[in-house]
Amino acid sequence: MRISIFPLSGAILFPGLHLPLHVFEPRYRALVKDALARDRRIGMIQPQRPEEGAPLYRIGCIGKIGEVEALDDGRFNLVLEGESRFRLLRELDATTPFRQIEGELIGHEDGPALSPVERAGFEREARRFAKVHGYAVDWEAVTRLDDESLIDGVSQIAPFDPAAKQALLEAPTLAARCELLVQLMQFFARRDGDDGRVTLQ
Repeated sequence: MRISIFPLSGAILFPGLHLPLHVFEPRYRALVKDALARDRRIGMIQPQRPEEGAPLYRIGCIGKIGEVEALDDGRFNLVLEGESRFRLLRELDATTPFRQIEGELIGHEDGPALSPVERAGFEREARRFAKVHGYAVDWEAVTRLDDESLIDGVSQIAPFDPAAKQALLEAPTLAARCELLVQLMQFFARRDGDDGRVTLQ
């Protein structure tokens, strides 16, 4: 299938979750207008390097435009609703100002839920991570989340570098993603310069 893409380093989207975006570059305004005129769908995928025309990672997520606010100067504020992960097959030679790819949808993960031990271990590490970094978290609300919403939600917003976030998106099962998240949170002491982001480098 043909997918119009928004390559954005550090931003990943998971099925069932929401990603707010402020769209200001002319080519991505064109992307949004095109999506609104068709099926409201945009593929979010990370470039492998933060430079123009950089190669793309192989896995992304299609989002459907939900809320949208068109500003007077042509910019957009919108919320993408994650629908399905996809695998990049090849980039197309598009005439549009935005990039397009041929991709295939990846079916929903059907693996088992986390075991009580896995869930408890994750929450324990998450509390430690939040305390070290000074994050205010409503832990009562966290305990009410189902496993998928919790693990994917943290994966999407965690302050890790793009390679780490991509690894989370590509994890084949929820349990694998949970295990990787725990490892990354334990790795928090190694900072990427002074910006406080965890890095795999």
